[in-house]
Amino acid sequence: MTRELRFGRKAARSGEATSLVVFLHGYGADGADLLGLADPLAPHLPGTVFVAPDAPEPCAGNPFGRQWFPIPWLDGSSEAAAAEGLARSAGDLDAFLDAQLLAEGMTPDRLAVVGFSQGSMMALHVLPRRAEPVAAIVAFSGRLLRPEALAVEAVSKPPVLLLHGDQDPMVPFADMGIAGRALTEAGFQTWGHVMKGTGHGIAPDGLSVALSFLRDRLPGA
Repeated sequence: MTRELRFGRKAARSGEATSLVVFLHGYGADGADLLGLADPLAPHLPGTVFVAPDAPEPCAGNPFGRQWFPIPWLDGSSEAAAAEGLARSAGDLDAFLDAQLLAEGMTPDRLAVVGFSQGSMMALHVLPRRAEPVAAIVAFSGRLLRPEALAVEAVSKPPVLLLHGDQDPMVPFADMGIAGRALTEAGFQTWGHVMKGTGHGIAPDGLSVALSFLRDRLPGA
């Protein structure tokens, strides 16, 4: 049984919605942490509705935040608990995306998912395993979980933009290359942008590249 995710929403600036962006936050944060990105993006994506859910679980490493799944090297959980948490949250997110598309009256080709850190891990894990491709995946500062399984398990292959700071102390910069190679070898159109001098965060140049990527792929943008 899937869990219902609480979420924040910002309506299309133009008053007529033609596309949907879903933000997926990182470990220990919540949906509001990324929903603020709608403010600089909305003037350039006036027909876009922005939605940001809270992950389904309280964060083991931060009592004030949420998590998609536990992370053993941060919170002392087991690998089995992490795998179980990922599988359950993947089902929750899959159901959430279906519900949002239905509520907004949109098809998957009008949806883009933007993740940060653990949210990027969720996006890169869940979206390729959905039946229909979305318009775009934008993954900041994350990693591709189980890269060796992607080619076999991918059902749909939306275009992917990977962005990562080359000074990231939390998720190694090398993970961007691992993800890029696995995605490309599995047949995904994949782009990358290095946020030079950036740690575990979203730099202005990265947000600008992400905006261009979304504008090129979202209907009516």
